[in-house]
Amino acid sequence: MNGDGPRIDTARLTLRLPIQADFEGWCELMGDEVAARHLGGVQPPAAVWRGMATMAGSWALQGHGMFSVVERASGRWIGRVGPWRPHGWPGDEVGWGLVRSAWGNGYATEAARATMDWARERLGWTDIIHCIAPDNTASQAVARRLGAAPRGPGQLPAPFESAAIEIWGSRRDL
Repeated sequence: MNGDGPRIDTARLTLRLPIQADFEGWCELMGDEVAARHLGGVQPPAAVWRGMATMAGSWALQGHGMFSVVERASGRWIGRVGPWRPHGWPGDEVGWGLVRSAWGNGYATEAARATMDWARERLGWTDIIHCIAPDNTASQAVARRLGAAPRGPGQLPAPFESAAIEIWGSRRDL
């Protein structure tokens, strides 16, 4: 995959399909104990590669998946954000994960808002959720900025069923 496909440009970010050159950034994200804490935990490069390939495969199989997020000013890969609905998931999710050095700039909100608009327009999604750990106050703040409200505890499918999550969501008819 060479990154051809959907692309979203926001004021400060480019969201595009994952490409092999993003691998080091994915390793930075998933190798950081703090940044990876709510993304399944720290992973070695072999597992990171499989996760990145899963996102690329989601695009091929479902026509959507996490976008790679690139900071326009620097060209630096800073995370992955986007529409995500694996088998057994509790709903149509827009999720986010950014490298720690990109935190605090409003990038998660900017990218998630753009992908929510894209998912509504291109995928017809009207009810978008965010699966957030109860102690992840930073992501809860992003969800609030996106207009989402807590809906209560949720359940992920196996093998993630032991993860404590709250479902946040917003509904908007097309």
